[in-house]
Amino acid sequence: MPQITENGQNFDVVKYFLQLLDEDKDLSSGIAAIRTLLMILEKKQFGTIHILHTTMREAVAAMRNTDLSIAAIVSAGELFCRFITLSLDDKHMEECRQIMLNRGKIFLTKLLNSRQVIAQQAQRFITDGCRILTHSRSRVVLKALITASQNKKSFHVYVTQGGTGNSGEEMVKDLHAAGIDCTLILDSATGYVMESVDFVLVGAEAVVESGGIINRIGTYTMGLCAREMKKPFYVLAESFKFSRLYPLNQRDLPNEYKYSRKHLNDVSKVHPLVDYTPPVYITLLFTDLGRLTPSAVSDELIKLYM
Repeated sequence: MPQITENGQNFDVVKYFLQLLDEDKDLSSGIAAIRTLLMILEKKQFGTIHILHTTMREAVAAMRNTDLSIAAIVSAGELFCRFITLSLDDKHMEECRQIMLNRGKIFLTKLLNSRQVIAQQAQRFITDGCRILTHSRSRVVLKALITASQNKKSFHVYVTQGGTGNSGEEMVKDLHAAGIDCTLILDSATGYVMESVDFVLVGAEAVVESGGIINRIGTYTMGLCAREMKKPFYVLAESFKFSRLYPLNQRDLPNEYKYSRKHLNDVSKVHPLVDYTPPVYITLLFTDLGRLTPSAVSDELIKLYM
């Protein structure tokens, strides 16, 4: 685990990253990664931009080596480093560092508000009396549903269990606490329930260049069912999850995205944690950049990385 040293004091990158997530259960791994990189920028002096890039890459590599989904960590880290280092030619390194710190804080503030922006984007689609199907637990989907309820809308949400763990049960508890009618269903009941809902609303761990998404296993199945039954399939995702990946199918998605790190040496007898839902099954994506069709994602990625 890399240690950042300043004035004889060690800063453990991974420990700080995991501590952020432990202290705030609603914090996404992408935002925690950005906050960790910003802390490194505050604590360490850099002689050159090259050294800064190397240190940031090592920090991202350490964070992705934890047993968490790496999709948001990688994309958030890349976007953060790209944003803070734009157009820094002909400036003294300390001046560059101050500029990067200011940019990093602006970047983080903007992203911290992204869930609220996305929740507002989705409001016109969540109407009185509608029935919604969602997969497992998504923080941004929860925010959109709670916002709709606070706007005096009455609706019913079907929540899948979401495979192993109790994420679906946690989502149901959160919805009940917000006074929202909901039902926990088996993942295998997706097809049965699909004919009675108005649309599907899911989150994403990453949005890839094709406009497709990487998300908890079972999302692809839900997309297939929604398309077959002609139900709109909406995705809610923050822009820091936009990733420069272009998988062609499930096998094309890197194993480190699909499996726990302890199983990477032999994945033949374990199930993947995520799957890839191609853009053809997605109706719209609600993001802090606006409402996007899947085909518009590549253009937004180009703007983000220009």
